[in-house]
Amino acid sequence: MINFVLLVSTLSTGLIAGLFYGYSCSVNPALGRLPDAEYLGAMQAINRAILNPVFFATFMGTLILLPLGAWFSYQGQASPLFWCFLAAAILYIVGTFGVTIGGNVPLNDALDKINIAGSSAEELARHRGLFEAKWNMLHSIRTIANIISALLAILGCLLGGK
Repeated sequence: MINFVLLVSTLSTGLIAGLFYGYSCSVNPALGRLPDAEYLGAMQAINRAILNPVFFATFMGTLILLPLGAWFSYQGQASPLFWCFLAAAILYIVGTFGVTIGGNVPLNDALDKINIAGSSAEELARHRGLFEAKWNMLHSIRTIANIISALLAILGCLLGGK
């Protein structure tokens, strides 16, 4: 059971890290080149599309699986495996999940309320100015936290119970 939990939690952490990394390397730079109305419309569409069962299962599953991996790996003593998974869990909970729920999601919710077609060019520029830089900064934080969480989980698996 422990090997299954460690494998699936490491995989799910890596999948979310890869999603965020890929977004940082390709989607954000491409979106940044769009005019305001197209940028805001594309972000609205992406934010709606990401709300799907596959993403939720992976994103929320990691939130449960990393702490479970730490708990299973404890086995009466704090091994390197335990410490790596505990650190990965804390970093994911605070730096990935916490930043997403506390930062990116409220920005996404505010963006979703914007009537792009009914807004002037000045309003669109203002909306983008309130959203883009802050969202990208928060996204960078959660991406880095998630990548480090994935590395810690991999390191823990490599070290095992040593």
